[in-house]
Amino acid sequence: MITLKLRDAELDGDLAIPEGATGVVLFAHGSGSSRLSPRNRAVAEGLNAAGLGTLLIDLLTRHEDEVDRVTAALRFDIELLTLRLIGAIDRLAEGLEAAPHTAGLPIGLFGASTGAAAALAAAAARPEIRAVVSRGGRPDLAGPSLPRVRAPVLLIVGGRDPEVLKLNEQAHERLEHSEIHIVSGATHLFEEPGALEEVTTQAADWFNRHL
Repeated sequence: MITLKLRDAELDGDLAIPEGATGVVLFAHGSGSSRLSPRNRAVAEGLNAAGLGTLLIDLLTRHEDEVDRVTAALRFDIELLTLRLIGAIDRLAEGLEAAPHTAGLPIGLFGASTGAAAALAAAAARPEIRAVVSRGGRPDLAGPSLPRVRAPVLLIVGGRDPEVLKLNEQAHERLEHSEIHIVSGATHLFEEPGALEEVTTQAADWFNRHL
């Protein structure tokens, strides 16, 4: 575990940089989740196997997370989550104390649920972001940031998640460079056999093409 010291917070993270990594993907978890999400960790392991570094971070401090578990308010504070993610991007670009060789590596973002909105808003604010992947995301919550995203965006949605699929189709129309990939038979959490593996394969291909 590493600690990212930002201006307003210290965030816990898990960093994995395979030898010869061609880029690093920063994960933004979804509502009510954390860097310990088994789904995001499974995707991260797949990206590592594909030669990509990964950094999974908690966008809320431990105290904020305790408050959020009671109020469920901070998980939808997209502005706060975006600012935290931007801070992490800047630290990663500079090179982390625990891994100074991350400096200069191309950076991609992987966001799930509300974390996808933060990832898109952060990509709009940091044009050096090379690619974004959203898993079951809420890109609609990124609002006016969508047309300002210059990075290519892959929107992965479950075929049996109709409300989120509709929101992603609407976001697709507002993004400059995006594609939608529908995982047939998958619901919002991609718990069906083979669904998460398909997410991982699609994400690895997207990042390897664009980072």
